[in-house]
Amino acid sequence: MQNQNDKDLILFPEYPNFNLINHPLVQRDITVLRDTATDCETFRAAISRIANILAVIISRDLSIKEVEVESPLEKTNGYKLTQEVVIIPVLRAGLGMVKGFLQVIPDAKVGHIGLERDEETLVPVEYYYKTPKNLIEHEVILLDPMLATGGSASAAIAFLKKRESVKIIFACVVAAPEGINKLKEDHPQVKIFGAAFDRELNDKGYILPGLGDAGDRTFGTL
Repeated sequence: MQNQNDKDLILFPEYPNFNLINHPLVQRDITVLRDTATDCETFRAAISRIANILAVIISRDLSIKEVEVESPLEKTNGYKLTQEVVIIPVLRAGLGMVKGFLQVIPDAKVGHIGLERDEETLVPVEYYYKTPKNLIEHEVILLDPMLATGGSASAAIAFLKKRESVKIIFACVVAAPEGINKLKEDHPQVKIFGAAFDRELNDKGYILPGLGDAGDRTFGTL
């Protein structure tokens, strides 16, 4: 493990595509999420707060341009983003991260992508897709709380690439080495930002120590 000069991120030489958020409030909220006693309302709030911090750190790489603005006292210079941002949650668990991102980037557009696993082939299949047109002109941030095997995330990125999306960032709450490696192999140009880096997957594909099924715990469908 190797600290970047930026103290808000931790980089791992063996996982050059992965950026771990290093923040005390994130570490506190990851603990809230892991706790089996946490109810769904508290769980949703913690996911949203983590998404806030992810959005702040990811958005530091966005470019801005100078504009003129008139304050109540005089004209002065300000700034605005030079590119549009599209936030795309992977249904359904990714929906829990949307509010936190929109609080930081309120003018972002929101798309949706739904994937389900074919029970025979075990390959992720798209069942819903709706995004703004001309994704090639947008910065796309794909949201999914859990990066486990990486199969769904890789498929979602592949679907976006087919629609000419070339600037894609993947944001998650918890990542496992298997998922990070999957994206490194399939989409090495895609940066991953996560709030926790966990040990491994169990034989059912759940992250250990993890936090359970993020979708069920977010929406109370346990």
